[in-house]
Amino acid sequence: MKDIQDEWSNLKRLICMIAEQFGPRCEVVLHDLDRDYDHTIVAIKNGHITNRKIGGSGSNLGLQVLDGKREAGDEYNYITQTKDGRTLRSSTFFLRDDNGRVIGSICINYDISDLMYANEVFQEFLMYPESKKDVEPEIFANNVGEILEHLTNQSTEFIGKDGREMDKEEKIQALEFFDRKGAFLISKAGEHFCKYLNVSKYTLYNYLEIARTRMRESEGKA
Repeated sequence: MKDIQDEWSNLKRLICMIAEQFGPRCEVVLHDLDRDYDHTIVAIKNGHITNRKIGGSGSNLGLQVLDGKREAGDEYNYITQTKDGRTLRSSTFFLRDDNGRVIGSICINYDISDLMYANEVFQEFLMYPESKKDVEPEIFANNVGEILEHLTNQSTEFIGKDGREMDKEEKIQALEFFDRKGAFLISKAGEHFCKYLNVSKYTLYNYLEIARTRMRESEGKA
């Protein structure tokens, strides 16, 4: 397979089959990762689960895979959460071309919120506590702007203050955080982070180079 279009008919039928098998609580998404990241969704069933549609963007986790910050291995049966607080059981299968390069992904997101609520009721009735699983920090965005906003919110929490209040060292740490998340694959990232950190584009990329140099040195020592 050279690209998603090579197997378009089969992939679309597969998406339909999975959605029909598991019903309206199951969202199934096909991403073409050779497209601009703001428009990777080429097929989707039951998009009401995450409020996405064809032409929407990929998630923050897929961005890390493309940037090499996260291993492109298939992931099955992990927990994610929507912006409106619903809990999903998710799986991601990466599609590769004949050379092994990641060119797309099929993602399944099953809404288990009602089942979890029912389980809590049963546990309270039985008085038998069950530990909760950690929620995977994945955001299902309608566009890359939402991903960038999510990352800046994470940065504010990570550093402990808003970007405009950070000193030089803290801004470098924030840019290292963004770079490790693959944020600079997004064309709008530089402009967004300039506003967030209240710096010029020249200063932003100067600080980013310092951050990347430190990361390379750190990885070399490791």
